[in-house]
Amino acid sequence: MAGQEEIALSECGRGLSSGYEENIQRRIRNRSLQQEETGAENISLPNPDGGIDAWLFLAGCFCIEALTWGFPFSYGIFQEYYTTHPHFSEDASSVAIIGSSAMGIMYLGAPFTFALLQKFPYHRRYFSVIGLFIIVLALITSSFATRVWHLILTQGVMYAIGGSMLYTPTIVFLDEWFIRRKGFGFGVMWAGTGVSGVCIPFVMNWGLNKYSFSTMLRAWSIVLVVLSGPLLYYVKPRIPVSLSSHPRRLSFAFLKTSTFWILQTGNILESLGFFVPNIYLPTYARTLGLSSVAGTVTVSLFNTTSVFGQVILGSLIDRLHVTTVVLISTLGATLSVFLLWGLSASLPLLCIFSLVYGLFAGGFTSTYTGVIQELQKKDERAEAGLIFGLLAAGRGIGSVVTGPLSEVLLSERPWVNEAVAGYGSGYGGLIVFTGISAMLGGTSWIGRRIGWM
Repeated sequence: MAGQEEIALSECGRGLSSGYEENIQRRIRNRSLQQEETGAENISLPNPDGGIDAWLFLAGCFCIEALTWGFPFSYGIFQEYYTTHPHFSEDASSVAIIGSSAMGIMYLGAPFTFALLQKFPYHRRYFSVIGLFIIVLALITSSFATRVWHLILTQGVMYAIGGSMLYTPTIVFLDEWFIRRKGFGFGVMWAGTGVSGVCIPFVMNWGLNKYSFSTMLRAWSIVLVVLSGPLLYYVKPRIPVSLSSHPRRLSFAFLKTSTFWILQTGNILESLGFFVPNIYLPTYARTLGLSSVAGTVTVSLFNTTSVFGQVILGSLIDRLHVTTVVLISTLGATLSVFLLWGLSASLPLLCIFSLVYGLFAGGFTSTYTGVIQELQKKDERAEAGLIFGLLAAGRGIGSVVTGPLSEVLLSERPWVNEAVAGYGSGYGGLIVFTGISAMLGGTSWIGRRIGWM
């Protein structure tokens, strides 16, 4: 019975998407009739959910996602470098703030960026160009840093502002390009982070050991320009702005529903611990007596399975209720933290943890499309971009809090030499915190079962 209900809800969600598409087509037909009367050419839109235009657009989004997010998601490699080299090692306790601020502000800035995109629809494509310029400027200026606070401002805050402007238009445009396969489309795009996370840690680890952080930051700025610049041509709206930008007030009615707050609460709680393994696995590997390459391998493995997690959970969102997919992600992530990371004292088990955690936790953001569909059932006028922006902001809270909170937990060093394996390594507090955070991410599943949604 529950399965039938989930299928029905999924079909309802696709029905809403189809209704959106029919509404657009109706406006196009009306515009075409007006143009026929004036002798103008009819408008022909590219097909959604497939075709060469849709796949080129998705490929462009995938690559921009990979280049924008892959760098901060591989920050653990830089953290290990900064904490062991002059100038920055003197303030090692603040180094984690660089990575958490980069990811956190990108997430937290999403609602503001989406609001600007809504207010200035004719300039949406320019946002990505400006964002790319700011990112490149941030990387170049950070290459001259001599203090940790220099890196926080440039590699952290400034990079985040540019990154938010670069990637948020892809979210708005993808909502037009993929209607019935929306979950799949977002899953493939977000998998770009995982793919780049497989390669970037090894490249950065090699470069930091052979050259310096300054050289690698400048080199990466060149890579961004060369690879991202041409791809911006394909990242464009499917529906002409003149047809899709009718002025209307943003609807915030969904904020009054318990559904939003339950789903958002689970999202924030899950994000509090999500970023911990990706930041601390390299340094944790070092405490086990492993090489820097071993630490890089763990981050790379996490990002590898995140690719599959994004696509798999994104596809499941098109078939199952969002809370069911959240439960799948929650169970896998929680068990992997407590049973694998907590008991790991060697590289093989640590690698297994990275694989399993990446598969289940790494795909959590793919549930956002399901959240959007669920809220649009409550409020048909709710903008997908606004909902996504608020969810991203919730995740940003977790990312920003992760840096200082993790440093406190690490400084306490509970259960050292009193517990086994990872729990007694000095990282026990971080491991338990991460596991509890992953478990609380399933709050929405419980909320639905007791009738709060």
